[in-house]
Amino acid sequence: MNLPLSGIRILSVESYGAGPYGTLCLAQLGAEVIKLEPPAGGDSSRQTGPFFLGPDDSLFFQTFNLNKRSLTLDLKTAEGQRILHRLVMTADAVTNNARGDQPAKLGLDYRSLGAIKPSIVCVHASAYGRGNERESWPGYDYLMQAEAGFLSLTGEPDAPPTRFGLSMVDYMTGQILATATLAGILAARETGRGGDYDVALLEAAVHQTSYPAMWYLNEGYVTGRSPRSAHPSVTPSQLFRTADGWIFVMAQLPKFWERLAEALEAAWLTTDPRFATVEARLKNRPDLTEILDEIFLRRTTAEWLERLRGRCPVAPVHDLAQALENAFIHRRGMIQQVPHPQRPGMRALASPILVGGQRLPARPAPALGADTEAILAEAGFSAEEIAGFRRSGVV
Repeated sequence: MNLPLSGIRILSVESYGAGPYGTLCLAQLGAEVIKLEPPAGGDSSRQTGPFFLGPDDSLFFQTFNLNKRSLTLDLKTAEGQRILHRLVMTADAVTNNARGDQPAKLGLDYRSLGAIKPSIVCVHASAYGRGNERESWPGYDYLMQAEAGFLSLTGEPDAPPTRFGLSMVDYMTGQILATATLAGILAARETGRGGDYDVALLEAAVHQTSYPAMWYLNEGYVTGRSPRSAHPSVTPSQLFRTADGWIFVMAQLPKFWERLAEALEAAWLTTDPRFATVEARLKNRPDLTEILDEIFLRRTTAEWLERLRGRCPVAPVHDLAQALENAFIHRRGMIQQVPHPQRPGMRALASPILVGGQRLPARPAPALGADTEAILAEAGFSAEEIAGFRRSGVV
């Protein structure tokens, strides 16, 4: 495949989730992503269990680091900085997801690298941003969900504050990091000048509060939780129990409401004054839920899907195993074989992006330092210099 980001080189000082997720997206699209990892242990996610693939590797690490290269480098040494500067001359961008006070200390900001290469793009993803009273605070996804209000919007109204089941703030921030990196590279190619680009986990999380934020900021309206994971302003758009499980129905538009009532053999609902308009349905949601519950319980989820699919937005409620064994997902190619030396049959999720109708290729995440000698040689260091770096522990 002719991948769209071929020819772009990114150096990344990254660990765990947000940063690696963002550069994964870039690597899958063809960018050369070089992980700069501490010689002792590397990215902390290499030691994240419970499923390991030998020393310094795990299924968790593989999740976020397909298609990348690994170079071990001690950035806290003068020799390590010299190597970094040589590599920066060959790169388009340097990304990191260190604490906000670390990029300057590690020489990863534009003030440190712009003099080496004026067009270099420096992208920083931290918990709370740089240059503020929280820049030195460590922070993780779940904390951002808590502070940004996500836990107050998730789950049943009478439940304790509830987080997302997945680390969505990490993934959102990673995607924003990828966008900022590409924007910076495009601008640098146009102007010849790079710069610093920042994204913070907390700010990314707050940004994702989207229209409930607009409602509050302009109308003082505080969105809360609705029973059955219901939409805050449209109904029926929620979970319903079936004869053998659950189904999620989203009659967001009047036409879908009419089609739903017809498929349920309850067309009378559309003329009942309690449910005849969007506003009336929302006002009388408890009554409507009770009526629809009684109807949905008459058939299985599969039977309702057969009746509703393509007519009204609808989905079965799967657990994780069912979601990943979904025949439609497999037919779409979302599960890839990525043979690993320790797990020849390793499977991974494919990129959701298709290029020319094809899924993007994948190769396993690299062993710690697997590409160190090759990358240093490409940068012009001699075999003797590289051997010296190894003896001194710089790489």
